[in-house]
Amino acid sequence: MDINTAAETVDFWFDPACPWAWMTSRWMLEVEQVRDVRTDFHVMSLSVLNEDRDDIDADYQAKVDGWWGPVRVVTAAEQAHGSEVLRDLYTALGTRHHVDGLEYDQEVYVEALEEVGLPADLAEAADVPDLDKAVRESHAEGIDRVGQEVGTPVISIDDTAFFGPVMSPAPEGEQAGRVFDGARLLAGYDGFFELKRSRTREPIFD
Repeated sequence: MDINTAAETVDFWFDPACPWAWMTSRWMLEVEQVRDVRTDFHVMSLSVLNEDRDDIDADYQAKVDGWWGPVRVVTAAEQAHGSEVLRDLYTALGTRHHVDGLEYDQEVYVEALEEVGLPADLAEAADVPDLDKAVRESHAEGIDRVGQEVGTPVISIDDTAFFGPVMSPAPEGEQAGRVFDGARLLAGYDGFFELKRSRTREPIFD
């Protein structure tokens, strides 16, 4: 590898509450180990994605309302300390939520923030609606690249954005690299729009 060649950048939009975004993020971190790739993390929001929908039940709506908390916390951290803090903070939060099965609350936020060396008082951002404008702007940047008929996550490779890929479990090592090679190949074809099949398993976190 030419040390003077900049790594390829892949933009990745995530909601900390989405298990499928978590799987994709773990894949991209594996890809970074076997390909000359750097992942830039960005915030998107399931709460924004699902607002104004009239086809979801009350239980899911309650979850949607609660998902504002974690996106506000990561957005506040990004505003105060730069976008480079997102990957480690997301890992700290997601490990607690997706792997350990903890619900997002003040204790989880504080523990995750302290783990990555960020001020614990950023946890208070979970209850600050003033951050929602910034959340919406970051969300819109990802959605505007890929279109409205998608969910989380969104990735952009070679300036081509698409939903997913949705995988379970996340591939590791060279297999992760080969999957990325395929995604890059599809992204490189201007006529590529969609590739999908029904999911037959839940997220496998370990």
